[in-house]
Amino acid sequence: MLHVVTLLACAVAIYLSCEWFVNAVEWLGLRLKVGPLAVGTVLAAFGTALPESVVTFVAVVFGSGSEQKDIGVGAAMGGPLALATAAYGVTGFMLLTRRRKVAAAETNAASNAARGEDVGDTRKLARDQRWFLTIFVVKVALGLVTFAFKPALGLLFFAAYGVYFWRELRAEPGGGDDAVDLEPLRLQRRRATPATWAVVTQALVTLVIIFVASQLFVHALEAIGPMIGLPAAVTALLLSPIATELPEIMNAIIWVRQGKTHLALANISGAMMIQATVPSGLGILFTRWRFDGPLLLSGVVTIIAILFLLVALNTGRFTGRTLTWAAAFYGVFAACLIPILV
Repeated sequence: MLHVVTLLACAVAIYLSCEWFVNAVEWLGLRLKVGPLAVGTVLAAFGTALPESVVTFVAVVFGSGSEQKDIGVGAAMGGPLALATAAYGVTGFMLLTRRRKVAAAETNAASNAARGEDVGDTRKLARDQRWFLTIFVVKVALGLVTFAFKPALGLLFFAAYGVYFWRELRAEPGGGDDAVDLEPLRLQRRRATPATWAVVTQALVTLVIIFVASQLFVHALEAIGPMIGLPAAVTALLLSPIATELPEIMNAIIWVRQGKTHLALANISGAMMIQATVPSGLGILFTRWRFDGPLLLSGVVTIIAILFLLVALNTGRFTGRTLTWAAAFYGVFAACLIPILV
């Protein structure tokens, strides 16, 4: 019972902290004069993915045994899978829900944006997914082979994210009068323009809370798994990735609810780029980076899910309904994984 209470309490804490975090990160983007989409692809994504990257770093660099290092490799593969399927699926569901609510409240909703269907620049999103797919295919291929200088290739993954980071910051102008579209900073509600120290403090404190709550959520989930009859391996590969990507999923829920779907999608695509490069680079540098059946399965399902999203983007069918179907690929992964492990 205690684990269930902990699970629920952590989920609430993560959601509330994410509300304060996205509020702070939007103001931080304005302070740093970065473009609106870079707020999602770089600032929010870096903030929510940093704790997971730290966990991977500790596991693969300081892990005393092969099991601990395998946890880091599993996290590097499970994170992108959860984002490409569950996170996009939740975003699609929220889009459909918001569209129904707005349609019921506004009988004259004439534009797509008013109906909750504004998904932003789909060409840029498609480009990001192609970047991710290229890098991800390379990292899966490296998990199938062994050669002397393979560890050194981990540095190329860091370089790839560096190029992406630089490109995102230069892609669009920032600053201007965007403050009029922002809600007041939660820490200074009565000030039209909050102090920089308050913005940074709110972002850092909420990020720490998200990190701690996420770790407690994962531990509670690992304890509940065996209680309901799930093997530890199934919990680690099937449920833990959803738990570790919960901040990105919560951010998506909050931004779609606020009518900022473009930021929700940018946050997911940016987090996917980090997950495809930084944890993978660490894993390639400090582990054997050899895949067994479950890891290879996660890679294949992730690739298929991204191809599905790219087809939707390139054919103009990237809608809330289509995005909802992305979550089905996680169900496919579960259906194929359980027979392998049980």
